[in-house]
Amino acid sequence: MNGFFVIDKPAGVTSHDIVSKVRRAINQKKVGHTGTLDPFATGVLPVAVGEGTKAIQFLDESEKEYRAVLRLGIATDTQDLTGAVISEREWSHLTAEDLERLVPQFLGLQKQLPPMFSAIKQGGVPLYKLARKGIEVEREEREVEIHSLTFEWIRLPEACFTVRCSRGTYVRTLACDIGEALGCGAHLLELRRTRSGLFREADAISIEALAGAADQEALLMPLDRALDHLRALALTEAGGKKVLNGVVPQAHDFIEPPGDFAVGEQVRLYLGERFAAVAEYDKLKGLRLARVFN
Repeated sequence: MNGFFVIDKPAGVTSHDIVSKVRRAINQKKVGHTGTLDPFATGVLPVAVGEGTKAIQFLDESEKEYRAVLRLGIATDTQDLTGAVISEREWSHLTAEDLERLVPQFLGLQKQLPPMFSAIKQGGVPLYKLARKGIEVEREEREVEIHSLTFEWIRLPEACFTVRCSRGTYVRTLACDIGEALGCGAHLLELRRTRSGLFREADAISIEALAGAADQEALLMPLDRALDHLRALALTEAGGKKVLNGVVPQAHDFIEPPGDFAVGEQVRLYLGERFAAVAEYDKLKGLRLARVFN
């Protein structure tokens, strides 16, 4: 099998645990995930199998969507319900309107300080390993973008919101920052990813459904569909054979002239119905094969 399963990750397991479960469910070793989810989080976890593992680098996961529940008045060291309480502050003077009024200041480009409990490495060591030892180190703020932020319901001290954001955004930190802007602190009670690039909640299946499926391959997103954001170019028979042997195609190897390439543009190459490769355009070297698929 080659392609992607969109797994609905349950709470209480790591993304790596899901990879192990998929390996056992489909009896295939070549499995990997993209877009790590925290153990307490649920939802969309794309899992690549077979040749899909080679395609992870070409995915467009620049935009993600989450649904989250925050709790005002309590801040934790992990910024979620799994952590130790580090402060408790009064929230009862706040109203739903106070939360709604904050929305505009959290839209657009933002500077976000990654949490200590994260997989970001410093000196080769994941920050969460340092955090577990009680060590806090300086981190650089990262630029993230919040495309939309909507409160689904507000029942203080809890509130549910949906956020559409750039890759690399920590929703835990967003909730914490909202709490600080209100002067009372906050942490996440629930976090569910509803979309990661083109992988959506509506397509997600449980590990149990995958393991019990009579036709597991029918649940697989085809390799090239996962790369649908890349322009598709058809090769001649001779051109396709070249590519499958690792030779860069020339203009005459395409059925139709490919036209101009943008610098850094990646394209899908096909031999008939067969998805053969991803090529990338370099300003100095021209078109090069980034990955050939078996």
